[in-house]
Amino acid sequence: MQNEALFDLPTAADSWHLGRRVGFDLETTSRFPAEARIVSAALVAFDPADAAGPRVQEWLVDPGVEIPVETTAIHGISTEQARAEGQPAAEAVGQIVVQLTKEFESGAAVVVMNAPYDLAVLRAEAARYGVGFPDPKPVIDPLVLDKQLDKYRRGKRRLGDLCNVYGVMLSEAHSAAPDALAAVEVADCLAEKYPQLQVPAEQLHDLQVGWKAEQAADFQAFLRRTKPDAVIDGAWPL
Repeated sequence: MQNEALFDLPTAADSWHLGRRVGFDLETTSRFPAEARIVSAALVAFDPADAAGPRVQEWLVDPGVEIPVETTAIHGISTEQARAEGQPAAEAVGQIVVQLTKEFESGAAVVVMNAPYDLAVLRAEAARYGVGFPDPKPVIDPLVLDKQLDKYRRGKRRLGDLCNVYGVMLSEAHSAAPDALAAVEVADCLAEKYPQLQVPAEQLHDLQVGWKAEQAADFQAFLRRTKPDAVIDGAWPL
């Protein structure tokens, strides 16, 4: 059964979903952010002032390490392809950070599904190559929003699952540009379905910090019924 919204906020004329939204997604070498290297990245910009949008920027990256066959099976990019066609990692990471920084500084809502993973990977890569990393704000995370608004819905909450729930077409799952585009469309659907989300991006960012902490605490308490030492990190977006 779908729960009612857990908060009550007035809608705003300058809601984030009416302005510039930029989807961001990475495909990497590992599901563990501490060891992952970037293999591909995309920024997909939706701007109400740009009738020709959405605009897509993509990077194919030579990560400088072998891409495990199990991750190639997910995103389809092999070590051989990345080496032959990809940019050097240092060059690509610098470009990605510059473009993402511009979006944050402009106040655009940067939409990142499961933001702590992608942003942690990019921050680690930036540190690896001596690139300054921006303050990641404002971020909109469809995973945090969906968990807050439909807390008791059963089933998984991967991007493909949310696309099914909200009626969004995802043509090529686990490809950076389609995933980034779908993340924005899911976030837009959430805003349309739940008017409480129709607030300025910076305000929604701050709310998500608290919601993620609450969600992590609830999940940790659940796990500790059978595993007393379980720890779930509630930090967001990094």
